[in-house]
Amino acid sequence: MLGISFQSLFIFSALFRVFLIIYGEWQDANMEVRYTDVDYFVFSDAATLMASGKSPYERSTYRYSPLIAFLLMPNSFLHQTWGKFLFSASDLLVGLLIQRILKLRGVPEKLCTYSTMVWLFNPFTFTIGTRGNCEPIICSMILWILTCLMNGHVLQAAFWYGLVVHMRIYPIIYALPIVLLLDPRHFQPGKKPVLVEWSSRTLKPSSATSSSKTSTTQYIWNFCINMITWRRVMFGIISASTFFVLTGLSFHLYGWDFLHEALLYHLTRTDPRHNFSIYFYHIYLHYEHEFSILEKLISFLPQFIVQLVLISRFALDLPFCLFLQTLAFVAFNKVITAQYFVWFFCLLPLILPWSNIKLVWKGLACIILWIAAQTNWLAWAYLLEFRGKNVFFQLWVASLLFLAANTFVIMNTICSHLYSPLFQQLKQGGKLKQGYER
Repeated sequence: MLGISFQSLFIFSALFRVFLIIYGEWQDANMEVRYTDVDYFVFSDAATLMASGKSPYERSTYRYSPLIAFLLMPNSFLHQTWGKFLFSASDLLVGLLIQRILKLRGVPEKLCTYSTMVWLFNPFTFTIGTRGNCEPIICSMILWILTCLMNGHVLQAAFWYGLVVHMRIYPIIYALPIVLLLDPRHFQPGKKPVLVEWSSRTLKPSSATSSSKTSTTQYIWNFCINMITWRRVMFGIISASTFFVLTGLSFHLYGWDFLHEALLYHLTRTDPRHNFSIYFYHIYLHYEHEFSILEKLISFLPQFIVQLVLISRFALDLPFCLFLQTLAFVAFNKVITAQYFVWFFCLLPLILPWSNIKLVWKGLACIILWIAAQTNWLAWAYLLEFRGKNVFFQLWVASLLFLAANTFVIMNTICSHLYSPLFQQLKQGGKLKQGYER
């Protein structure tokens, strides 16, 4: 494995995905259990409706941006596997972007290759696209935004950020850390420190900062003024404009069906069917009760608190912050399915070179615990779904254990991470201006 180049591994992973798509077609035609994800049939039906001039939302359970249906329109006149190849190509693009981002951050070639393999050969990821799920498109857009930011293309990053939030609402959680990063003291494209220069120490206020006698009012005023910068304003204007233009156009074409299915539904969703979330059992027990908007939104409070804590501590180490945010967002969400795991798996390779966690034993313990908690949940779900056993309470306990496993992984990831701001601070007067001590 040491002598295999990244190009060879990438070609092999591409051919492997082509094989899985072909195999999936055979399994669908010859076996009772389908390989293709049920969502793919929803995408295809919506695309067929759009190709015939109808609304994609006439297809029940289509709850995505009309752009997804638009991209899959060739399914109806070219071949039904078009979407799978498109999603798998996006899956491969994620691998290329991971490699590019790690190189931009000064990671050695061999370590770049090993880290990228975590995505390219992860069973969760290479099956998601070949089974026909659209998440690789979203993942590739998020990594492209990171690449644009690292190269100083703020306006381009803003456009893609507005687009990705329109297509999938969850990346809205990345807005605050990105805005915080766009500070002239920290944002300096082309000045990426190499891996060996980063320190594992936590940031501490410098003596100059701590000895300041500025009044609280003046400090708050200066903070607010400093928050308003050209990059932040332009990023906000362009990303918001992109989002509202696309959303407004979709609303003009498809009306309230679009607004409810693609946006509002995800904010107030209550799913009585079993899922990994700890909330499903409460929803199941009270499903006949009409939940108020406040009750539907209250589940976001734990997510909101955790997000603020993570952002306030790790925003400048943007890839690490995004990974923690996504993992915590999924773990505390009121609806969790296996496809959501791809959201943080695409960010995992970006933090591995800065982790001092040893595969044996702590790393292996995290992996085994996470998989065991998930397997335990799946076993109870099988008894409920396929055997008709009344194991709702046991399944809820399994959801609690899965949340505990995710929390354990988050804590160990933080403790083992080498804090690494994405950019060095600006040099002024020939010296590196330090607002913090290493």
